[in-house]
Amino acid sequence: MCGIVGYIGKNNCIEILYDGLKRLEYRGYDSAGISVLAGKELGHVKKEGKLINLEPLLKQLPANATRGIGHTRWATHGIPNTVNAHPHVDDNVAIVHNGIIENYEELKAALIEDGAVFKSETDTEVVLRLLIKELRNTKDVGEAMKAVIAQLVGAFSLGVMVADQPDSLFLVKQGSPLVIGVGQGENFFASDAMALIKHTNKAIFLNDGEVAKITEDEVKLYDFSGKEIEYKYTTLDMSSESAEKQGFRHFMLKEIHEQPRVMSNMIARLVDVQNQGFNFEELGLAGLDLDRITNISMVACGTAFYSCLLGKYYLEPMAGIPVNVELASEFRYRQPWMNKSTLFISLSQSGETADTLACVKHAKKQGCQVMSICNVKMSSIPRESDVTLYMEAGPEIGVASTKAFTSMLLSHYLFALAFAEKRGRLTPEAKKSAFNGLKCLPLMMDQAVDTGVAIEALCEKYYEYPNFIFMGRGNNFAIALEGALKLKEISYIHAEGYAGGELKHGPIALIDQHMPTVAIAPQDFYYEKMLSNIEEVKARSGKVISVGKIGDKKLMRLSDDYIACPAIDEENLQPILSVVPLQLFSYYVAVKRGTDVDQPRNLAKSVTVE
Repeated sequence: MCGIVGYIGKNNCIEILYDGLKRLEYRGYDSAGISVLAGKELGHVKKEGKLINLEPLLKQLPANATRGIGHTRWATHGIPNTVNAHPHVDDNVAIVHNGIIENYEELKAALIEDGAVFKSETDTEVVLRLLIKELRNTKDVGEAMKAVIAQLVGAFSLGVMVADQPDSLFLVKQGSPLVIGVGQGENFFASDAMALIKHTNKAIFLNDGEVAKITEDEVKLYDFSGKEIEYKYTTLDMSSESAEKQGFRHFMLKEIHEQPRVMSNMIARLVDVQNQGFNFEELGLAGLDLDRITNISMVACGTAFYSCLLGKYYLEPMAGIPVNVELASEFRYRQPWMNKSTLFISLSQSGETADTLACVKHAKKQGCQVMSICNVKMSSIPRESDVTLYMEAGPEIGVASTKAFTSMLLSHYLFALAFAEKRGRLTPEAKKSAFNGLKCLPLMMDQAVDTGVAIEALCEKYYEYPNFIFMGRGNNFAIALEGALKLKEISYIHAEGYAGGELKHGPIALIDQHMPTVAIAPQDFYYEKMLSNIEEVKARSGKVISVGKIGDKKLMRLSDDYIACPAIDEENLQPILSVVPLQLFSYYVAVKRGTDVDQPRNLAKSVTVE
């Protein structure tokens, strides 16, 4: 989940590398470092903690350096400190790595026996030591890299700089993302295209099993055997401004406020509201053999997994096909039943989630049709899939997902509608209700975002509580889970989500005056049952914060505090609105507690290691 970046050209590279790392810091922020070359002079600085800690050290680097590599770390092997920070440098070789070397212990033991002395606890230093050893046998860095790669097991995107060969940078991709940015008389590389968009919109996305050699004027790609391979360019369609806060205090708050626009853009692209039509190509259905499908498996991690739980509520009744939802981190290991009649749907904002990607590859081997729902074009999961439904929500920098989650929910809903239409199961009445709801959704989402002022004041009352319960029923159960996750992620408050009916089966033992319960209670099919669950909490002196329809006096009387959320006639769309106040509640609680909202401890945005 680390971020790596590199530059080779004629310009001073220090600021370019540091700016690239700032755009990649969402991938990890335990430590950071930069190595640069000025001629054959190697400069090197690194520091534990956030990237800002590295900035004062940049003046130690040679000011005329025109090529270099950088790294921002999410620790796997070795504690977060300066010694374990990347780049790892020795014997005029510098290396940065994203991924995990699974056989590093055996390799390390053999290297130590051979006389190597290790300075860090990382698996990455094993790669450095192997490369130094191979360079004693050959001065050809490409040949040495080939020999090293043959010994590695695991996931590794590598950036290598050798002082004796200052005209080239060397890259390897196996399992972890890597993209090359092509400029005029300069070239770049990074873990994410977001680090490149300030400098170029021309990119080459590397595939697994590829090695690259980049100079100021040239890019060459090879497979692991050393055979040169052809590549194609991709034009990046994001802007550098999309990765800026644009006046908001945090990226998370900006991304919450972007949701009405994102909903509007998605609806306009994926359906024709006026004529009640579907863009089957963009929705992924045009590329699927629907007659083959007798069962559906949805697989994801974290927030994306919770979106799938709600997606099942949409897709199973609309399509009339059984839907199974599972955690990607568990799915492969239980030998799941799948065959050619299975539609396998993976969800990942980044398109690089390691567990989910592994499941996609497994499903392909079983002969499944594979569909992905993703936000990042040209990422690994879409490239492995038969079809992809792109959310196109724009870059999401805040580690805690907001606009990507609501985009996933809308993707599930629109896909389910279109699937039902294709199968002749969408009645005229249901279709009319759905499209009427879609017309209203962006405006109502805007109204939901406007609840932030009242929620900010409410958080003054609750930010010191150490525990919370979130509860919902039906398609709002997934929203309860997501609300609890958001609070945990950014405020470090313990919170759990439950189905309302399950409260009495154990969790109700926790209820007292010290345990606030957040109840999602729109006036839907489950409304009366949710009121009963709230009564059960109140009967045990529990405090209730309810999220319900504007003007719901009955719910207001039952609750200690009440968050008025816009209500939409199409009940299937209500959860997309109801989650917004929970995002804002988590945000303002975290702000009040003084946590780092955009970069919460121990987390990273894109989980690219298993």
